Amino acid sequence: MLAEALEHLVRGIVDAPEDVTVRAREGRRGETLEVRVHPDDLGRVIGRSGRTAKALRTVVSALASGESVRVDVVDTDRRR
Repeated sequence: MLAEALEHLVRGIVDAPEDVTVRAREGRRGETLEVRVHPDDLGRVIGRSGRTAKALRTVVSALASGESVRVDVVDTDRRR
């Protein structure tokens, strides 16, 4: 449910909503939601000084109702 809600929010922000993917992973510190967007939309999702990303994290934390959830915006342009 959290992944779908986050995906819906991010699709409303970006110019290429078809390239938005959110993957949920379980880890030692709780659930992690990885957001991947088109490289041209990365700045839109992060926002000035990280304001948009912080707002997305706040909304997801509120929806999680006390569970530990992390939101990571993944830079798909980075070489591995």
